[in-house]
Amino acid sequence: MTELAAAKAALQTQAVETPSWAYGNSGTRFKVFAQEGVPRTPQEKLDDAAKVHEFTGVAPTVALHIPWDRVEDYAALAGHAADRGVRLGTINSNTFQDDDYRLGSICHPEAGVRRKAVDHLLECVDIMDATGSRDLKLWFADGTNYPGQDDIRARQDRLAEGLAEVYERLGEGQRLLLEYKLFEPAFYTTDVPDWGTAYAHCLKLGEKAQVVVDTGHHAPGTNIEFIVATLLREGKLGGFDFNSRFYADDDLMVGAADPFQLFRIMYEVIRGGGFTPQVAFMLDQCHNIEAKIPAIIRSVMNVQEATAKALLVDPSALADAQRAGDVLEANAVLMDAYNTDVRPLLREVREEMGLDPEPLVAYRRSGWAERIVAERVGGEQAGWGA
Repeated sequence: MTELAAAKAALQTQAVETPSWAYGNSGTRFKVFAQEGVPRTPQEKLDDAAKVHEFTGVAPTVALHIPWDRVEDYAALAGHAADRGVRLGTINSNTFQDDDYRLGSICHPEAGVRRKAVDHLLECVDIMDATGSRDLKLWFADGTNYPGQDDIRARQDRLAEGLAEVYERLGEGQRLLLEYKLFEPAFYTTDVPDWGTAYAHCLKLGEKAQVVVDTGHHAPGTNIEFIVATLLREGKLGGFDFNSRFYADDDLMVGAADPFQLFRIMYEVIRGGGFTPQVAFMLDQCHNIEAKIPAIIRSVMNVQEATAKALLVDPSALADAQRAGDVLEANAVLMDAYNTDVRPLLREVREEMGLDPEPLVAYRRSGWAERIVAERVGGEQAGWGA
């Protein structure tokens, strides 16, 4: 198989999970701008996600967020997804939108609050059982704002204790994905602030615990591809939350701020053997002012383009240049791949998959945007208010 044919075959197997919350209204801490046609129920979110998959062919699963997507019958919700041609994916917990969590959740100094938080996480595993989901993704807003506010080491002990209880509840084939975040909403200490902290807890928990890398959760200048390479080397990279940021955790469309960074990350994924179903690729974005579904389609396409360029890196030429100590040639090999216009290649891939070669054009032509504006009148739109 030629290099180009191998790249096309790999691209046809790619899967990018879309998040249910990205289809709802979102915004900044100051204002949420509502849009017409936004889903009102988890079912309508799945309907929109199915359209993304219909036109891209590589977005077969949808992540849920509990309690935002809480329903009475999760098996029925999974059936609704299947009827639309998609599946339910990662279950995301929420331990940051309750008054009890003002001083933390799983790391809170009061045992009763910690019990409430852990019970919620156990509920999420119950939901995984009902939906057939593999991954439980945990992000904690826990931390402190002022020196002396709480005992830093004791909070780590509480975190380890809570994670261990949830880990023991996992069933066969289920995983715990631990996400880290540099800051926000805690400004003095964050209880899971970096990949090293997440890695240390996952290493202690066991094989079912993996680190998830949110590409927006790093200080400016952080070499994210180094983190990715290291976690892959240690067998502890469980997945990604793809988005972009210019300043902090902006949750902009993946590849919007620094497409070269996304390419470098995807190269390390491929180089490190991470282009497999064991590494989950998920979007985690807020589409505050742009139309939701087209933005998500564009985001999926951005991931595809970065992946295609990474697949076109000539590994033999790169290895030769590295062994020879030829700095400029090694860099040129990477840059040649990055500067390749892969859009014609991806159009061919889509046509071979029986798809329209231009997903955004096909979506606009479908009339779905006009239909949901006309039909989704009344009720309460999904999202969060500000």
